[in-house]
Amino acid sequence: MTVDIKTTIVNIPNQDLQIASYVAEPVAVGQYPVVIVIQEIFGVNSHIRDVTERIAKEGYVAIAPAIYQRQAPGFETGYTPESIEAGKKLKDQTNSAEILSDLEATIAYGLTLPNAKPGGVGLIGFCFGGWIAYLGASLPTVKATASFYGAGIPHWAPGNADPPIAYTDKIQGTLYAFFGLEDASIPMADTEQIEQALSKYQVNHKIFRYPGADHGFFCDQRASYNAEAATDAWQKVKQLFQTELR
Repeated sequence: MTVDIKTTIVNIPNQDLQIASYVAEPVAVGQYPVVIVIQEIFGVNSHIRDVTERIAKEGYVAIAPAIYQRQAPGFETGYTPESIEAGKKLKDQTNSAEILSDLEATIAYGLTLPNAKPGGVGLIGFCFGGWIAYLGASLPTVKATASFYGAGIPHWAPGNADPPIAYTDKIQGTLYAFFGLEDASIPMADTEQIEQALSKYQVNHKIFRYPGADHGFFCDQRASYNAEAATDAWQKVKQLFQTELR
C-alpha cells in the first residue's frame, strides 16, 4: 500500500552554492523519515526521479540532489556510450569533501521540511551514487545506507583523497551493499574487502551478491536491468529503511 505524493524542484543552499534537488514527499501531513537519493554518473535523470518517487510513496521525504551542481549545473543524460564518457569526466572532477558538504546541506534542508521526522536519515545511491552513499554513511546523522554497485569503494577517489573504505570506522548506522556478480567494474575481491572492513569496525551490515546481474541491474532504463535482482533488492531496501528509520 503506497501513499499519494507530491513533487517539487528546489534549490538547497550550501554556502554560495545552490544545489538543484528533486523532492518527493507524501501529500498527507505527517512525520516521515528523510531519505537522500544519490544519482548515477548520469545526473538526476528520469530513473533517479522515479526512484525518488517510489521511496516517497513508501512514506518518506525523498530528496535527490544534483551531485554535479558544481561541475555542470542541469546535467542530465541517458545511457549511451557518449553519455557514459560525459558522466565519467564529471565524476573525475568531483571532490570528496565537497560531496560530503553537499550531502550534509541536503540532509539539513530535508530535516527542516514540515513533513520531516526529526532524527536519523537514510541514503540510497547507485553506481557513482553507490560509492557516494558508502562515503556518506560516515556522517553521524545517517542511520541507514543502501549502496548499489559503487565501483572503487576500496581503492578510488577523485584527486588524492582517501577512498570511501577509509571512512568505514565512522559508520554508525546500518549499511546494505548490493552487487551483481557479472559486474566487470567491481571484482569479487573488492566486495570481499568491503565486507572485511565493515566486519572489522563492527558496522551492522549485509552484502547482497546477485548471480547473473550486471552493473546497473536496478535501472529499468538500462540494457543491464535484471528484474529478479531488482525486485529482491527493492524489498531489502524497504526492509532496511522500515527497520532503521521508523
